[in-house]
Amino acid sequence: MLELKNIKKSYKTGDSVQIVLNNIQLNFKDHEFVAILGPSGCGKTTLLNIISGLDQYDEGELIINHKTTKNFKSKDWDTYRNNCIGFIFQNYNLIEHLNILTNVEMSLTLSGVSLKKRRKMAKAMLEKVGLKNHIYKRPNELSGGQIQRVAIARALVNDPKIILADEPTGALDTNSSFQIMELIKSISKNKLVIMVTHNEKLASTYADRIIKMCDGKIIKDSNPADPSKTSQVEYKRKKTAMSFLSALYISLNNIRTKKGRTILTSFASSIGIIGIALILSIANGFNKQMKIFEQSTMSTMPIVIEEQWIATNNPLLNQTSKEKEYPNSNHVYPEKQQEIFTYQNYISKDFLSYIENINPLYVSGLAYYYLTELHLVNKINGEIKVIENMVLENLPKSLNEKEQDFLKEKYDILAGEEPTKKEDLVLVVDNKNHVPETILKNLGLDSTKAEISFDEIIGTTLKLALNDSYYKKVGDYYGINTDLNSVYNDEKNLALKVVGIIRLKENYRDYIDTTNFYYTNELLNYIKNQNKNSKIVKDQKKQEYNVLTGEFYDLSSELGQWQKKQTLEALGDEGTPYKIQVYPTDFNSKKEIIRYIDTYNEEKEKQEKILYTDEAKTLSSTLEQIMDTITIILTSFSTISLFVSSLMVGIILYISVLERKKEIGILRSLGARKKDIARVFKSEAFLIGLASGILGILMTKLLLIPINSILYHLSKIKNLALINPWHALFLILISIGLTLLGGMIPAKLASKKDPVEALRCE
Repeated sequence: MLELKNIKKSYKTGDSVQIVLNNIQLNFKDHEFVAILGPSGCGKTTLLNIISGLDQYDEGELIINHKTTKNFKSKDWDTYRNNCIGFIFQNYNLIEHLNILTNVEMSLTLSGVSLKKRRKMAKAMLEKVGLKNHIYKRPNELSGGQIQRVAIARALVNDPKIILADEPTGALDTNSSFQIMELIKSISKNKLVIMVTHNEKLASTYADRIIKMCDGKIIKDSNPADPSKTSQVEYKRKKTAMSFLSALYISLNNIRTKKGRTILTSFASSIGIIGIALILSIANGFNKQMKIFEQSTMSTMPIVIEEQWIATNNPLLNQTSKEKEYPNSNHVYPEKQQEIFTYQNYISKDFLSYIENINPLYVSGLAYYYLTELHLVNKINGEIKVIENMVLENLPKSLNEKEQDFLKEKYDILAGEEPTKKEDLVLVVDNKNHVPETILKNLGLDSTKAEISFDEIIGTTLKLALNDSYYKKVGDYYGINTDLNSVYNDEKNLALKVVGIIRLKENYRDYIDTTNFYYTNELLNYIKNQNKNSKIVKDQKKQEYNVLTGEFYDLSSELGQWQKKQTLEALGDEGTPYKIQVYPTDFNSKKEIIRYIDTYNEEKEKQEKILYTDEAKTLSSTLEQIMDTITIILTSFSTISLFVSSLMVGIILYISVLERKKEIGILRSLGARKKDIARVFKSEAFLIGLASGILGILMTKLLLIPINSILYHLSKIKNLALINPWHALFLILISIGLTLLGGMIPAKLASKKDPVEALRCE
């Protein structure tokens, strides 16, 4: 079964060479009890280590069932130990943080035996050695004799052919020694037992064969084996492997013995996770609030169609570059500088008709902006003045002809009533009821007062002058009528009356609105109808120059024609609006309006397409980009702490390697491969990373409570910071990944530990 041919082993210390085994020639039977005797340092234990494959011979040959081991690699020796060798050590060599059942199972675990089967086999073996009632105890809870029985059970459970016992009774009292020797003697009936001992009395009492050694040589063999009578079965190997779950179980039990250090390590490692998680939570909450805000408030911000559409890129072209990055080429490629793209929207009557036919359910208001100027005059402190820089805007109309729907949806009526007639105006105040002083002066009110009541404003008037009253012809040109009394008293002009004061509703507090006054579409239509037939408009149509400034138009060019058209529209001639604002009723309606306009564009040539601006999307995209930039910058700083944590975990695991040297030796003696040892420490890194990640997320959730409280006081938004579950999972995976990275070097060092030296470590 086992044959040693001229085995030599020596150790080199500095310049000196110490020969430990010198031409050892031995044959062993398939089942016998062999005792090896000799003084300390004669090479007994080294011989045992050579037979087990823990140590390698320098010269000679070790043959197992007619299979030479000369070409064995590390994994072959691991397989050999697991399949053929069972170890019984003097100092037991059990893994202290595992219970005795798991210790006994270990060789079966490495053999790939299923959990159910190995559990059954280990329990049966422990019952056989008299430890049935102690299977869940740790080694430190047993007596010396009981611990050695555990070691014997572990050695036998995988049914090895060879049992190697190194001073199995050296640490036991006399009574326990005899019990263990009786047990080993019974084992030798069907196995080869090779025992190293100093006790000649025990050897002569129990052993079938006694081999004496001195200075690395065999000096006596009481019963040499006949090679011809040994087994003729060829050695077959079964690969060993430790599953990741088994490695996790071993590491988890080790971590349990060092709870304090593990908690501190996990907490320190989680600091980077906490920092990033908090940043991502605030960013996630902000983006969610932006989406909510966009859907609830910003979604009703208008889609703007302007006659002159300006952007930094041309949406009518394919903006995707097909050029490869880092081309393998000896050419350069000219690139146009980025320019402001200007597009002239063709807002035709056809398009106006099209937009008017949109589903009324999608539109809360439709506002048209014309160049038509409103000429205002008013009597202020007894003096009639032309009102300049007064902003008036026509109230967006509803497609179901109820203009008030738009006003009531977005505004609170603070005083008075909504406009119903063409002469009615409503004054818009801001969220603090502020009104510019100039407006109050133009209404004839005392703007120096600290406050002005609504009642003083309601009923105030402004005079709207029509063209024939406002402009006066002098020679070939027109100018503003200097007789302001006649303008003010002209009965054809309209007296516009402030009938209401309105303010944006609180949920629209971030909605941009610079309007000072709203007037009705009825008034706009009236002004256009009156002014288009005015003298100044009729004369301007005939002339090739501007009747107000005298500047000539180059009517042979498109620019000149456009300039004359602009002048006529400003004077009140019929024309198309220079801007249209379409107000959606809600978020989904906005999508439908955009789809409706896109459908119009599909049927048009490139120059006839209508380009538009989604103000809500533009604003939210800008804010999201700013938030994303801030998030990336802050996350980058926090990431540094993650790498520092990874380094710290590496140091902790290296300390763990030093502390668990003996465990490494025990696992190697049971047949664990180098990669299995590395896997044990990688799994420990995995557990620390998992604990760090989970702890980081839990700490983040706790910290979000006071953070959200602070943010609420600042923004009045509840639960602004929210951690995204996918972000949490990603950060846990990052934590695991970085700790595994930090544990790579310690795991590699652990796998390279010499098993013989590791077993000597206390």
